[in-house]
Amino acid sequence: MFSLIYTGHAIEQRLEDALSQVGLSLAKFGALTHLVEAGEPINLSECATKMSCVRSNITQLVDRLEADGLVRRVEDPNDRRAVMAVVTQQGVERQAAGAKEMARVQAEVAKTLNGVDPGALERALAALK
Repeated sequence: MFSLIYTGHAIEQRLEDALSQVGLSLAKFGALTHLVEAGEPINLSECATKMSCVRSNITQLVDRLEADGLVRRVEDPNDRRAVMAVVTQQGVERQAAGAKEMARVQAEVAKTLNGVDPGALERALAALK
């Protein structure tokens, strides 16, 4: 059990280190990915739901992304009280750079696991959920 926990932390750290090379964290990359995939402004409450976190965490995350010039806030045309986030061009570019780093780490992990039956590994991990 501890081996799984340590392995998860090690992979998470590898991802954080890789993303830091392009000025992102896992949280920032996740939020940018949701915004890029949406292709339109997203209500902050909806973003919180997609990222499985509370609204106050998304507000702080969007604050940091906005300070970095990666997103901007816009008014919700359907609700004057609501705020939406939209990714900037710089945010799109940074998310793409982050996706390349994620793919690189994924390839490294896959290479390390070369010879391990991927189906068996996936089934074993899924059984633990």
